[in-house]
Amino acid sequence: MSKQKEILQRGDEKLEAVEEVLSKTERFIEQNQKVITIIVGALIVVILGYFGLNKYYFQPREREAQNQIFPAQKYFEQDSLNLALFGHGDNPGFIEIASHYGSTKAGNLAKYYAGLSFLKQGNYQEAINYLKKFNGKDQIIAPLAIGAMADAYVELNDFSQASSLYLKAASKSKNEFTRPYLLFKAGRAFELSKNYKKALEAYETIKKEFPNTTEGRTIDKYIEKAKGKV
Repeated sequence: MSKQKEILQRGDEKLEAVEEVLSKTERFIEQNQKVITIIVGALIVVILGYFGLNKYYFQPREREAQNQIFPAQKYFEQDSLNLALFGHGDNPGFIEIASHYGSTKAGNLAKYYAGLSFLKQGNYQEAINYLKKFNGKDQIIAPLAIGAMADAYVELNDFSQASSLYLKAASKSKNEFTRPYLLFKAGRAFELSKNYKKALEAYETIKKEFPNTTEGRTIDKYIEKAKGKV
């Protein structure tokens, strides 16, 4: 057999194989047409339902929550913490917004503000409770929320938990404003728990990574003090 005939024969065999697969596919579709129709229909319903739910439920609730959180934020900025937490007149406070709109971005932010408000009032356990509920993923507010929780633990004299949280917060922050600040707080909390080795590690990280920051320019004295304790 010539090479050309071999090539033609192989091409015919491949074509037959493709036709056989197509034939099996057609038979499968014919035999399961009802099931396939139900599955496709269900998928369409789910997709349309998702977009409908998002447009007519989630988006309006997000707008409502954003409108309602604005007065509470104003109260917070004015240090009217009870009004910020519990609301006034037709304006709900952070607690109500967090409860009714917790699944929205504004409702989630209300948990953060509620935690900060309780922290400022000295109600440290409630501050922890609300800050734990806050679900932050950015590199500014999320680390600060964890840091605020650590502040509450410091006030409760739980320095071990506080130092761990400060380090966790610092690990989530890569900028030169919050990371050295949180590392410094971690070092101070470690010192309060008499873990001077860990305090030294935190201070030396600041010196190495952020020498030109506010914390970095004064960190040498803390390093020397921690070394002396170690």
